[in-house]
Amino acid sequence: MAGVDVVIFHQEPRDGDPPLVRLLAEARSALIRHQVGLFRRAGAARLEVLPGREDEAPTGPRAGSFGERLARLVADAGIRRLIVMGSGAVPRLTLRDARALVAAAGATGRRAVTNNRYSSDVCGVSDAGALRDLPPLPSDNALPRWLEERAGFAVRELGGRERLALDLDSPLDLALLALAPRAPRPLVRLAADVGIEIPRLAELRDLARDPRRELLVFGRSGSHTLQWLERNVRCRVRFLAEERGLRASSPLAIGGASPATDGTAARPPRSTLGRLLDVSWPDALASVVADLADGGIIDTRVLMAHHWERDEDRWPTPADRFASDLLRPDDVADPWLAALTLSAASATIPIMLGAHTLIGPGIPLLLRSAVE
Repeated sequence: MAGVDVVIFHQEPRDGDPPLVRLLAEARSALIRHQVGLFRRAGAARLEVLPGREDEAPTGPRAGSFGERLARLVADAGIRRLIVMGSGAVPRLTLRDARALVAAAGATGRRAVTNNRYSSDVCGVSDAGALRDLPPLPSDNALPRWLEERAGFAVRELGGRERLALDLDSPLDLALLALAPRAPRPLVRLAADVGIEIPRLAELRDLARDPRRELLVFGRSGSHTLQWLERNVRCRVRFLAEERGLRASSPLAIGGASPATDGTAARPPRSTLGRLLDVSWPDALASVVADLADGGIIDTRVLMAHHWERDEDRWPTPADRFASDLLRPDDVADPWLAALTLSAASATIPIMLGAHTLIGPGIPLLLRSAVE
């Protein structure tokens, strides 16, 4: 049987990167070193780190979407059994998880295993030659859906889906990871060394303990998070889930006629909270949240998608987004996002801003001590 190849897309820290962008790249580099050790112990034959993130389209000989680059790599390297992921993915991966991925990639027939079939971060694939036919998927999130719905693979999920949903997509996520049991020690040390902390954490935990108060949770969260909140916090919860699958529901993966060919227009991302902010400048965020609850945990990427639509090239820079997540409005150059961030940072009620990790797998880590 051919050995299993592990491919990790990764952008190394670069000279001139803004400090928070460089910090995230350094955290991902430290995570790769940890994960390479796990996969070696799990029996992977070869590990390769490719330059560039899995959701970026570089120029030059490596140009193309994630799907195009992966298809070309599989063909050029003759890969038959594959585990593929982006750096920053699944930092709570265990040796047991790594062995399950290697076993699935080494199986016979068309089989795959992932942490989430609807929004993948890591995927083990047997019969990897089928990936030569990959369409130009924009990222790895939709890969299992293409494998199952277009290529006839049997796809299953690893255990511990919520544990494996946490990613390092922002320096805030590094602070969240540091709260997790058995988090990789090099990353816990890095968070402590650079002093990355979760803003307004104590206030949110106090809110969660109080049955007289209410917490707004907004964004790409799901039923698992809602169930955890219902079972574990004493406050009331106003839960508004919007734009789940924002990056994973590519027509290239799920099949059927695309909007460009069936005569209909693709529906752009839309948000009810975003519509409320449309009627005023985003500095109204705090007053809007205060009308609904006594504090909020807000997925700002949904608000950005509503404001600038799906094209992330139009969004504020990563440095701006990362500073916003840490409630540092003075470090945000974009006027819209700076106003939103200042509103949250100066609010009399606790409001946290972030991305998918915050609004999903991050919530049990944020509020765990509030209910212990």
